Formats: sequence, structure tokens, C-alpha cells
Amino acid sequence: MSHTHASVLVHCVFSTKSRLPLIKEPELLWRYLAALAKDRKIHLFAAGGTANHVHLLMSVPPALCLATAMRELKAHSSRWIREHGYRFAWQEGYGAFSVSLAQRQKVIDYIGSQEEH
Repeated sequence: MSHTHASVLVHCVFSTKSRLPLIKEPELLWRYLAALAKDRKIHLFAAGGTANHVHLLMSVPPALCLATAMRELKAHSSRWIREHGYRFAWQEGYGAFSVSLAQRQKVIDYIGSQEEH
């Protein structure tokens, strides 16, 4: 697929199990998710959230389906959190919303201001 180009921005949201405040160090989790995304050739424009949910704005490469990307990001981050001594689980599923290029910065700003919401 060397000649394939896709510009598809997706705003994904997923929560902790029962929306409990299980994310003790959100900034560390966001950095870990950024590293996971980079390893999978996912361009992560923004990561944020609170103690009970995460928002990601990303562009998934054409050869990787969104469901696979989300399954991997959630599974690896869940395991990483548990390896650091916390009881943790993500709620099943996620929300995914397409974002136009014209709205990209507004979504980035929204993700960055989650503590205020």
C-alpha cells in the first residue's frame, strides 16, 4: 500500500470499568498511549481525559482497522496500569467520532481541557 494515502481523523473516547476513578496518573497514561500509538504507526494528535476516561484524537493508517487499533491500545494500556500495582479494567467498547481537518484544533483544545468539563 505504498501509494495509499488517507487523512481520517477520529476522536475516540473510552472509560474505566463502571466509570470509577481508576486512572491515578493520567499524564503517564497519555504518554504511554502515545508510545503505543507510535509503535503502531498511529498518528496521535492529542491524548487527555480524567481519572475515569480517556480521549484520543488520532489518525489510523489505512492498513489498520479502527477496532483493532482500539483493542490494542486498550489491552496494552490496561496491562501496563496493572503492572504498576493498580487494580484496573477498561469498560467494554468505545466511542469513535470522525473529525474534519477544519475542526482538528477545536477537538485538540477540547481534549486538553477535560479537567474543566
